Amino acid sequence: MPGFVSRKSRLMETNMSFSTSFTQEKSTRSKSNLLLASQVADDIDAPILPGLPDDVAKYCLALVPRPYFPVMGAVCKKWRSIIRSKEFLVVRKLAGLLEEWLYVLTMDSEGKESHWEVLDCSGHRRQLLPPMPGPVKAGFGVVVLNGKLLVIAGYSVIDGTRTGSASADVYQYDSCLNSWSKSSNMNVARYDFACSEVNGKIYAVGGYGINGDSLSSAEMYDPDTEKWTLIESLRRPRWGCFACGFEGKLYVMGGRSSFTIGNSKFVDVYNPDRHTWCEIKKGCVMVTAHAVLEKKLFCMEWKNQRKLAIFNPEDNSWKMVPVPLTGSSSIGFRFGILDGKLLLFSLEEVPGYRTLLYDPNASPGSEWQTSEIKPSGLCLCTVTIKA
Repeated sequence: MPGFVSRKSRLMETNMSFSTSFTQEKSTRSKSNLLLASQVADDIDAPILPGLPDDVAKYCLALVPRPYFPVMGAVCKKWRSIIRSKEFLVVRKLAGLLEEWLYVLTMDSEGKESHWEVLDCSGHRRQLLPPMPGPVKAGFGVVVLNGKLLVIAGYSVIDGTRTGSASADVYQYDSCLNSWSKSSNMNVARYDFACSEVNGKIYAVGGYGINGDSLSSAEMYDPDTEKWTLIESLRRPRWGCFACGFEGKLYVMGGRSSFTIGNSKFVDVYNPDRHTWCEIKKGCVMVTAHAVLEKKLFCMEWKNQRKLAIFNPEDNSWKMVPVPLTGSSSIGFRFGILDGKLLLFSLEEVPGYRTLLYDPNASPGSEWQTSEIKPSGLCLCTVTIKA
């Protein structure tokens, strides 16, 4: 940021008084000062904070603890715009203040109500997300982009029963402002498809369409233009699959394809620079959970719940790691990523169960541990957001 280093001493002098006003939640705030700040900051030509250059003012805002961002966003439009921006996360990253939280979509014991809850690295529940707008959905995709959670497409359900066809709706949750908004619709309505972020853009591939037909179409979302654009289609329809990004390329695997009998082991790889697809044959089938950690893909297959399948895209190789036995040998898992570790959340209510944790950087023989981090209900899916 221009002038950041040269103004560092000035920043330190002003930061303490500013951040303290937000960290003391129960202290008395002056309504007249807030009104003045709102009037000044809503003026596009006015400074963000009176008496400070804008780059220093942005840094001051970034130093405020994350739980107070929604309050700051309510002060005025200018502050809200800053908090929503990619630049705001860059500033927090440079300041070493990014906080990593795990967002978990959980289901109640009766399988009727679901909600998003947020856990920190200590396992403490930080908050519940406001209800997502629109109908309750299934078969949707979730992707994180620039500190925001996008819930993509799917189909509507009521009390666990499907009530609608494929949707093209996209909803966006801003983790800094703790609010939902409607985003741009996709070009093709779909569900049970693959989606992932690659190079700052979101890709959605395959799935089922409005009439239940399997799809080969693919599209890309650019957050700068806020538009979805159709890209080169797969050479065959594919559904029930998942996607991940490695080294600037999109990998699509799992699920089924019209070119195979049963589940597909083929991996479709898309190169955004060349706008082309290629194929490798070392995939995995019937994947019940997957997550990317440290440039490697971790999978669990339905046929073998007692082993982690770890994919290294550098040489397209797989490594199998035994999972410690906990309760029934048939217990399935959902994955979460937090603090550089893989969390395995049980899909069954097991008395005394503690979450399994796999640390890829631990010394040999010490990779497996247990953790107190645990969602309040059945884990449907998770994403990790740093903001």
